[in-house]
Amino acid sequence: MTSLTFEDYCHRIVAQTDLLRAQVGGVDIRTAVPTCPGWDLGRLLRHVGGDHRWAEEIVRTRATEPVADDGVNDPRVYAELDGSALDGWLGEGAAGLAAVLRGAGPDVRVWTPADGSVVPRSAGFWARRMTHETVVHRADAAFAVGAGFALEGELAVDAVEEWLEFSTVTEAYEPAPGTPGLLGPGRTLGLDAPGAGQWFVDLTGERPVWRAGLGPASVVVRGPVTELLLFLYRRPAPAVETRGDVALLELWLRRTGFWLEA
Repeated sequence: MTSLTFEDYCHRIVAQTDLLRAQVGGVDIRTAVPTCPGWDLGRLLRHVGGDHRWAEEIVRTRATEPVADDGVNDPRVYAELDGSALDGWLGEGAAGLAAVLRGAGPDVRVWTPADGSVVPRSAGFWARRMTHETVVHRADAAFAVGAGFALEGELAVDAVEEWLEFSTVTEAYEPAPGTPGLLGPGRTLGLDAPGAGQWFVDLTGERPVWRAGLGPASVVVRGPVTELLLFLYRRPAPAVETRGDVALLELWLRRTGFWLEA
């Protein structure tokens, strides 16, 4: 388990956005983003800035119901922002979100898209979620511009554990028409990031559970923690190795990644 605090997340939203801005500085925003098919850098940056503003509105207004996310998913909303304007706009959005989060505090109750029984419906959720949203899209930008992607280990570990928490919400495992069931006898997974962390996922009960450490697993995924994180998000991770029931792993990734497309 990591020890990142609410303030850590608020700080890192801005810091990761600044790294993203520096990474794409001077690059043509029409550059394709291979890890987000159909997107160019302009679309990616507008998506990140739109995400920050969406989360800021949810926390600022203390929303208890879903808030329209057109600025996140509709490329027309911020289409007027060109390369020179995008940089400052991204910085303003990150700083504004961090300020609103700090003003609210981690425990103020607000709407979240996740199951409240698993992930708290709070401003703290949005601080963590927007941190890792920015991290993963910074990786997308790195792939687009051919740059390296590095991430401090503690932040990568926390992002992996956020994924694991999402993997236990009802939508990730409940039976649905045309959707393969996830739970069953002998269905266990291990994630191993040498020197950083190990995690065991048990799918044999009434709902998924996970814990730190390893155990007898049907399939094991092993690699450096940052690449393990990218692997979970279906980004290139050449140093990651898998051993065992790859079909179970694929099913788990597909079911637990439902929220990426929500």
